[in-house]
Parts: sequence; C-alpha cells; structure tokens
Amino acid sequence: MAATQKIIVLRFSAMGDVAMVVSVLREFSEQNPKIEIIMVSRPAFRPFFDRIPNLIFHPIEPKTVHKGIDGLYKLYQELRSYKPNAIADLHDNLRSRAISTFFRLTGTKIRRIDKGRAEKKRLTRSNNKVFKPLRKTVERYADVFRELGFSVKLSHKLAKSPQEIPADAQNLFTNKATKKIGISPFAQHVYKIYALEKMENVIASLSGSGYELFIFGGGKIEQEIAKKWAETHKRAHNLIGNFNLTEELAIISNLDLMLSMDSSGMHMASLVGIPVVSIWGPTHPYAGFLGYGQLESDCIQIDHPNRPNSIYGNKPCLCGVENCIDLIKPETIVDKIKEKLNG
Repeated sequence: MAATQKIIVLRFSAMGDVAMVVSVLREFSEQNPKIEIIMVSRPAFRPFFDRIPNLIFHPIEPKTVHKGIDGLYKLYQELRSYKPNAIADLHDNLRSRAISTFFRLTGTKIRRIDKGRAEKKRLTRSNNKVFKPLRKTVERYADVFRELGFSVKLSHKLAKSPQEIPADAQNLFTNKATKKIGISPFAQHVYKIYALEKMENVIASLSGSGYELFIFGGGKIEQEIAKKWAETHKRAHNLIGNFNLTEELAIISNLDLMLSMDSSGMHMASLVGIPVVSIWGPTHPYAGFLGYGQLESDCIQIDHPNRPNSIYGNKPCLCGVENCIDLIKPETIVDKIKEKLNG
C-alpha cells in the first residue's frame, strides 16, 4: 500500500463496541504503519484512541452539529477533506449508511460489517436454538478491512500496558503488597446486572479477604450506590464521578484483575491488558462480544436451555422465576477471583 492511503472508520457507539474497535485498530496500525486512519466516533470515546499511531480522531455530534440528514451531509463534507481511499463502516446503522452513501456517489470504496444477524437470531431463539460459538465481533471488524484489501491478523492476546497512576488516585495504591481488583457492577441494560445485594456480598467477602477494590462505571444513581458500598466496606473505593475516562483507563491498567458484567468495564480492561472475570445472564460469550483477549473459562454463567435469549441484554431472562444471572452464588464469584489471582 502507498504511504498516502487513508481509511475512514465509522463506529459511533456503544461504549463497549467502540472499545473493541480500538483493539482491532491497534493491531491494524502496527501491521499497516503507512496507512492513515480517520476514526469517527462520539467525542466521549476519544481517549480510547490516544495511543494509536497514524490515527486522527474526528468527532460526530449527532444531537447538534451533525443532526438529521443535513447534519450528516455536513459531516460527510468534513470527512471528504481527508480525501480517503476507503470507508470501513463498522457500525451499519442509519447514520453510517448515510455517510457511506455520500462517499459511494464519489466512487470511494465502501465495505460494511456483516453483523451475522440471522445466526444471532438462531442462537437466541427459544425453539430450535443453534447453540454454537459465532464469529467474534473483533474478527467481524477485521473482516471489513480485509475486504477493503488490507491485511490484518489479530493476536487475541492481552497486552498489559501500565500507565502512570493519576495524582488523585496515588493514595489508593500505596500498599504494593495487596492485590487490586476493579469492579464494574453496572450495565446499560438492567437484565445484565447482577443483583446489587449479591454484588455487595461479593464486595464484603473480597474486602474481608484483604483485597483493595475499585468500583467503576455509571451515573449519579450508580455513584450513590458505590459510595454506600465504599462507606460500609473499608477496602472498597468509589471511583464513579471522580475521574475522567483517560484517568480511569490509567487506574485500570494498574489493577491485577477486573470483575465485570457483560459491559464496557470488561472491554476497558481489555484495552490495558487486564484479565477479567465476567458475569453473564441472558447474553452469552458465544454471541461474539467477549472482551478482546479474555478467556471463556473466566466467564461465570449458568447452563440453561433458554440461554442466551438476547444479544445485547435488552430483553428479560427466560430461565424461570429467578433471573439466570441471579442464580449465580456470590461465593462462586469470589472463589473464581481468588483462584485467578492465586494462579
């Protein structure tokens, strides 16, 4: 490929999906150092891409500047100034399709992600379920670049990259002897959240065992929950609302382990090479959204013929009276974490 090759990458949301794009672009950039990448996503996700060479981040503002078809045409005009050779649509929604259409009219090469909707439907349906692992989402992303004629081979390995601990968090890392565990107990969809009283049991047990715990992720409501946990359990620390995304990534990079739902916390840990013990309910790793480099053996889930019944976790569990995620015992999670940390 010539040094002047430029590729525009479209993936606007959600947080976990954008984080998975980062893992792919890192390896793509290493293997194709002369290709310039223009990443189009929401401004909040800019810190994810800070450490990728040859990448320009271009924000999309869908609620203001780039709202509606006129706004999308304005975004197209902004992107056209880069004179791209190709468009990699890793989102495949109405906005990304509109941008792609504008570029297609000028003869620019376009390729779009195959989300595998039919096979995902077969995986999650109640009758005649086809229960088998589907192609990983990161490989589906990489396929788009391959179809554009670029070469990329994913390692699927964690690469630990500790960053400098933010000044306001350094007092939490003074005891070098204790293991540090991140906890990301919340998720966008309620059906992916482990019962909070059971999660507090996990926190109590881990804190009582001498581990330092760092609670991540969420808004005002989650922040209040995490503050109460931190007040109750002396080794638990609430980070929600106290650090920006760049700082959170730096803190996570200095942990020994992350405990997460099937949510963005898992994917953020993958970005900085931290292993994750993850808890799964109506969703399943077979759908392809396990964190990059994470192990299926570190996924805690129950076997049930109705699992999975949802790809994104936006549908209630169909496993009976009690949600499948809440059939997992707190001690099962604690034992798995101790086993993982103690080798």
